[in-house]
Amino acid sequence: MKISYYPGCTLKTKARNLEDSALACLDALGVDYEELPRWNCCGAVYSLADDDLIHLIAPVRDLIRAKERGADTVMALCAMCYNTLARANKLMAEDEEKRYTINQFMDEEPDYEGDLKVVHFLDFLRDSYGWDKLKEKVTVPLSGFKVAPYYGCTLVRPKNVALDRPDNPRLLHEFLEALGAEAIDFPSAIECCGSYQILGNPEGALRMSHGILSDATQHGAEALALACPLCDYNLSRRQDAMVGKFEDAADVPVYYFTQLLAVALGVSPEAARLDMNRESARNLLTQKQFITAASA
Repeated sequence: MKISYYPGCTLKTKARNLEDSALACLDALGVDYEELPRWNCCGAVYSLADDDLIHLIAPVRDLIRAKERGADTVMALCAMCYNTLARANKLMAEDEEKRYTINQFMDEEPDYEGDLKVVHFLDFLRDSYGWDKLKEKVTVPLSGFKVAPYYGCTLVRPKNVALDRPDNPRLLHEFLEALGAEAIDFPSAIECCGSYQILGNPEGALRMSHGILSDATQHGAEALALACPLCDYNLSRRQDAMVGKFEDAADVPVYYFTQLLAVALGVSPEAARLDMNRESARNLLTQKQFITAASA
């Protein structure tokens, strides 16, 4: 299987710790992949307007680029990019009338029929690589590490592209357990972090994010694992803004799931880009002796 890797915009800037750690893991796992040499922003969000076909041009063009490279699978790391690409791909495969219109919009591009497979790194690990094989690759088991798997919105909604059951997902749980960690259930695991409300209603988004962090720690979690750069911004980078606003605001370590995978595979903290995380996140891994203080 030839995999085309779609990076997306944020992974080249403020979410380098997601991309760099993921690519280091793919190399460590021996997965053959190729980053699309020509790609554009996927649009970040899938339009909810039924007749807003022009916004599908961006993700469909990325799918065409992968098809031109001879790929049969496109893999995304960002949860929002996955969601946008997967929904666009599904529409192209199932709606003949809209497929025709979109292909007409792109008169200089080859027609696309929705015949690629769009996956996220997480369901690739589950369905193609396999948990048992992944366990064999773990050299630094994350034993005794209580991590809350945070799914957010776009990994499990809508149902037709969800990686798991929207009401009770287990994918991130199974992933963490394959690394040797203890996955902590908490009710807010599938609640929205506030998303782009951080721009229009920052106080409301801050309350939502704080509620998720508080819920996770109250259920015994030492840290959060997630897959979305926007979730990371709201749940990690905005923690300083929570101090003084909420009595129970605490410094909660937050990691991209790929960073925890990198640590478990014995990839260097430098390659996992732990330098881009909060200091508490690096310190916790050192305290648990998953990484050394010198390399943290």
